[in-house]
Amino acid sequence: MVYDDVLLPTDGSPSSHAAADHVADLALDQGATVHVLSVADTRNRFESPSAGLAPDVWDEAESDRAREAAEATVDRLPDEVDTEIHVDAGVPRTVILEAVEDLPVDLVVMGTHGRTGLDHYLIGSVAERVVRTSPVPVLTLRASDEDGA
Repeated sequence: MVYDDVLLPTDGSPSSHAAADHVADLALDQGATVHVLSVADTRNRFESPSAGLAPDVWDEAESDRAREAAEATVDRLPDEVDTEIHVDAGVPRTVILEAVEDLPVDLVVMGTHGRTGLDHYLIGSVAERVVRTSPVPVLTLRASDEDGA
């Protein structure tokens, strides 16, 4: 199968870096455009790790983090790879799936944190939800131990 457009969701984590490194080789081999997507998480701040921050402070911090994650991910890709940056706000799994529908992507490549137990129950797995509902193939990667996972 030939992949012309690849969606690369990123949150700036080591697992996102692993996905970017894999996409770099894939994009060079296939001549694909990489759509780098980062999401400023808009969920209720009392349900997130930011509990207690003022809403405007949370929104600004999340927007800055998302933009920085997208830019850092593009910097990891070779200059020869065509890239497009998309920074959106919302619930990450929802925004990713909307991007799959709205962009001409053939494949999603994303990192997974590999959470288990209580962390998985409380935080959930964005990658798992995308894998279950995406209309296009999804490749997930975890960071290697030397990357800090």
